[in-house]
Amino acid sequence: MKKADYTKTGVIFNIQKFSVNDGPGIRTVVFFKGCPMRCRWCSNPESQLAKMQVLWDQKKCARCHHCMDICPAQAISLKHDHIHINAAKCTGCRQCVLECPGKALELEGDIKTVQDVMDVVMQDKVFYEESSGGITLSGGEFLSQPDFAEELLLASKEKGLHTCCETTGFADPEIFNRVIENLDYILFDMKHWNSAKHIEGTGVGNDLPVSNMKRAIKMGKEVLPRIPVIPGFNNSPEDAAGLANALQEAGAKKCQLLPFHQFGENKYSLLDQTYDYQNVPSIHREDLQDYLQIFINCGIDAFF
Repeated sequence: MKKADYTKTGVIFNIQKFSVNDGPGIRTVVFFKGCPMRCRWCSNPESQLAKMQVLWDQKKCARCHHCMDICPAQAISLKHDHIHINAAKCTGCRQCVLECPGKALELEGDIKTVQDVMDVVMQDKVFYEESSGGITLSGGEFLSQPDFAEELLLASKEKGLHTCCETTGFADPEIFNRVIENLDYILFDMKHWNSAKHIEGTGVGNDLPVSNMKRAIKMGKEVLPRIPVIPGFNNSPEDAAGLANALQEAGAKKCQLLPFHQFGENKYSLLDQTYDYQNVPSIHREDLQDYLQIFINCGIDAFF
């Protein structure tokens, strides 16, 4: 087997330890920056941009404008009493973050080597062994950094770890096939059964994700499709039937429903971005019993 390159670098924005909701057992989740989709309900909007970016907390801001004065790239400006950071200009130098007197600025994302990540992941190997857990690559979309992902998965296999990912499946088939080779378990998001609606909600069509899901299942990979149930987007009985049919065609036998929540709402203000689902009520499991039953009636083992 090819040896991992432990010097390979990637941009990540979080390493979450002791996760029990991102694959079997106790896991460490590595969150990659960068995503080809722009889901209107995204709970991790800071993951979408592939590069490091600065977040602004207006509650902590002293309005001294020191950040504007010292930014070497002139990436910071004032718009309607709001600090605006131009992500295209920002170089991630951290100068504004380090010198902000109110600690109102925070850099999201960091460059890490495979070795850096594995040093953190391996701290909890005993917990993986006791729980049949391991490492999970998430994001963003981890396939947006395929070379880094491949080396990280190779390194994980060299350490004897169970490997898992959370993916949209939106990647070139050649890249998809190459990277998933060293994955034991795939949590595969499915947003919508209709490509036009998929574009409306995510900015891209669903042909590539659906074909990659079919490919992974046909390859014998353990795949768990997961459906985020979003108000006004895919939460109707017709949508449930359409999604169940699409899963059947892909060869899936089960799926997990993920009710819409508002955990990421505050992040949009930190990013100075508009959130399309502002004040939209969360969905709870009890709201989706009839929706769930439609999948079951179609032969799909659906659960929360």
